[in-house]
Amino acid sequence: MNWYDRSFDELTTKQLYEILRARTEIFVVEQQCPYLEVDGRDEESRHLWLEDEAGITAYCRLIPKPEETHIGRVIVASRVRGTGLGYTLMEEAVRRAEKFERPLYLQAQAHLKKFYSSFGFVQKGEPYDEDGIPHIDMWKM
Repeated sequence: MNWYDRSFDELTTKQLYEILRARTEIFVVEQQCPYLEVDGRDEESRHLWLEDEAGITAYCRLIPKPEETHIGRVIVASRVRGTGLGYTLMEEAVRRAEKFERPLYLQAQAHLKKFYSSFGFVQKGEPYDEDGIPHIDMWKM
């Protein structure tokens, strides 16, 4: 398994296209959530992913900010779900994000609380609706 870890400027056009396609496939089409997936944050992000011959299998982005590092857009392709790849992705994302030496933050879909808790994330605040899906803020200090 080879990890790809690129800044926006390091991405090839094909890599950017595949990332946006994979995220849209899951967040917009699969979850039936029409929203502007290209949100203007990709240029400040580190993009972390795995791929196979069929394309991206797992992806997330890391956004280092002065006060925290945000982990977001966490996806695993439907064809490889249930293989443990989500855990592998988050282990690698946390390992890389901790290098920024800031608290880690993510906006989790509420039904994934147990999953993110297994990496040391703790819910802060009450659940809220984002694009019709219940979310919670989670932190790892």
